[in-house]
Amino acid sequence: MSSRLAGRRAGRSRDAGMVTAETAVLLPVLVVVLAAAVFVLACVAAQLECVDAARSAARAAARGEPAATVTGTAERLGPADARVGVSRGGTGEVRTVSVVVAAQVRPFGGALRGLPAVRVSARAVAAVEPEVS
Repeated sequence: MSSRLAGRRAGRSRDAGMVTAETAVLLPVLVVVLAAAVFVLACVAAQLECVDAARSAARAAARGEPAATVTGTAERLGPADARVGVSRGGTGEVRTVSVVVAAQVRPFGGALRGLPAVRVSARAVAAVEPEVS
């Protein structure tokens, strides 16, 4: 009976190092997956900021706010370093204003220089109110 017990103990000591090796291999993979998930969430957050900024700026332009106010609204609500474009269109009674907000999202705020940036943008169109000329 003692030989069976000794055999089990020897088997356990051989397997004990495998758990450490598997953990050493798995840990970097988990870190990379977590980093990718954080970057995807940052892109989604920037996209939502672009959508909110474009909608608010289009509403302001449709009310007849000055161009500086419209651009300022979009820049304030959009991601950092967002670019804003405002255009007017439509003919006759139906006039519209379109606002595009675009930004570059860099992995970890640009701390990792070798990785490419992701461009996010949003466009909102609003009908110009009849009282606004």
